[in-house]
Amino acid sequence: MATLSDGLFNDMDVLGVIGYVLEQTRFIFLVPILKRLVNLCQVISVLLFIDAAYMAIVVAIVKLLGRTPQKVLKWESFKNDDIELAPSSNHPMVLIQIPIYNEKEVCQLSIGAACKLSWPLDRLIVQVLDDSTDKKSQELVRLECKKWESEGITIKSEVRGGRDGFKAGALTAGMKHSYVDEYKCEFVVIFDADFQPEPDFLERTIPFLVHNPEIALVQAGWKYGNADECCMTRIQEMSLNYHFAVEQKSGSSILGFFGFNGTAGVWRIKALNEAEGWKDRTIVEDMDLAVRAYLRGSKFVYVDDVKVKNELPSSFQAYRYQQHRWSCGPANLFKKIAMEIIKNQNVSLWKKVYLIYNFFFLRKIVVHMFTFVFYCVILPATVIFPEIEVPKWTTIYIPATITILNAIATPKSFYLILYWILFENVMAMHRTKGTLIGLLETSRVKEWVVTQKLGESNTLRENLIPPAHYSFPERLRWREIMVGMYLFICGYYDFVFGRTYLYVYLFLQSIAFFVVGVGYIGMSVPSKSVPSNH
Repeated sequence: MATLSDGLFNDMDVLGVIGYVLEQTRFIFLVPILKRLVNLCQVISVLLFIDAAYMAIVVAIVKLLGRTPQKVLKWESFKNDDIELAPSSNHPMVLIQIPIYNEKEVCQLSIGAACKLSWPLDRLIVQVLDDSTDKKSQELVRLECKKWESEGITIKSEVRGGRDGFKAGALTAGMKHSYVDEYKCEFVVIFDADFQPEPDFLERTIPFLVHNPEIALVQAGWKYGNADECCMTRIQEMSLNYHFAVEQKSGSSILGFFGFNGTAGVWRIKALNEAEGWKDRTIVEDMDLAVRAYLRGSKFVYVDDVKVKNELPSSFQAYRYQQHRWSCGPANLFKKIAMEIIKNQNVSLWKKVYLIYNFFFLRKIVVHMFTFVFYCVILPATVIFPEIEVPKWTTIYIPATITILNAIATPKSFYLILYWILFENVMAMHRTKGTLIGLLETSRVKEWVVTQKLGESNTLRENLIPPAHYSFPERLRWREIMVGMYLFICGYYDFVFGRTYLYVYLFLQSIAFFVVGVGYIGMSVPSKSVPSNH
């Protein structure tokens, strides 16, 4: 006859079996798998450090030796008594292309700045590629073009019937107009709708192309009119300054290659055409063109002392859309162009390795996944498994060195270095997602939302409101909140049972995810001002 004690012992046996199974699962499967993942992350960490150190050393040597582009390459200013007077046979014919799509807040700024460029009037064509569907934007573009045409500028407003190919389609259509050949345009300059070049932009960039026939692209740097608007824009400035000062400069100095930034650059039209022009197979048509041109033997130069003013996205939503494009596009391009690079016969094996390994694999794919998976998933999990030890050089020394290299590019924001680390780790989740979408070519692989810009007018900026003014449900982002909860639980476990101080980082990182998760980041713009999808 069964008794109550028999049932109790049976329950205890079941619990014991469950505990035994869990313990064996832990030691046989979880611990070995996590150890291998940690070891893999250590290897990747070293590879990323070597790449960052290599670029930093190159830039340091170039600076110490004073090897500016003007000294390394042939550069000579154009001779003309008054470049505003036409004609001037010393100056080549230049085409300015300004692609616009429903950007009424900034379109007049870029058109006006392009028309004010110091260049002979008969040697310049300004081409406004207006794909706008917004009536007000269309009208502003039309009036601005009419205004400058009345002042003697050769300016063309081109409107397409559709949106095929997005920006690449607009640029391609612009090059097909008969007057481009009739005027014998040699060079084409691209400015996005919020970019405002200084009047001497052409005088300082075109000579590189005129006197160095091997150069196909001259890329200028960026500066930001709203960098001090909020903490998020300051952090963006830090990341972009590093990109230009280190990544672009090192690539330009050693191999004559870097990814075209899509704007504030001058292309040799002959080289552009030989590389088969713009293609819309990905959402990074600029990088696609740069790689194809490089595979045909062209060289690029980055001119760091020429900077073009533009605007950083102020709202987190706009920034997130931008980062999706910047992470999804390169990954998708890598998938499509890798075999073209391998089979190419025009460049050396070393350059192929650089393109595939350094430029694409490490900097466009691995870095995003590693940052999120290691610092926000694997490292927090190690606190629950005391058998696994992560060396300090992986968790402190290497990331600290890379972080300092990033911060040096923006000395004024060095005190924001902790915020930069935490925010970049949060954004690594979105970039990882974008990278996977690009590699797997899922439904969002061709998604392109115009990055919202507010311009210099106070109309929209006065409507900027702190995120707290939106209702709580509107601000929630559940992915960030879930990751924040995971980090907080791991941090609490380490605080109670652990032997390290990793919980300090885990608590701080969880707070960063929570802050983004509840929408307290950047500025917010009323929903009626949010731009439409490309």
